[in-house]
Amino acid sequence: MVRQPLTQSDRERGERLGELLRAARGDRSMSQIATHAGISVETLRKIERGRIPTPAFFTVAALAEAVGLSLDQLHRALHTEQRLTA
Repeated sequence: MVRQPLTQSDRERGERLGELLRAARGDRSMSQIATHAGISVETLRKIERGRIPTPAFFTVAALAEAVGLSLDQLHRALHTEQRLTA
């Protein structure tokens, strides 16, 4: 199966996801959140910077839980471009 190239919209959504997760992380370290989510710090860093614009669903779910967000909150924030407060 050939993966379709990412669109500009996909990349922008990935950047917004990273910004939202970074804001929700607050003053907690990347290491704390990555460990809680079961991913590497480098993967978290790439997601927060938008370098992984389409992370796997289970990765997003684990990160949302680690920073105290529901998937509904994350979805609404991504689609309304509202700011989250953790």
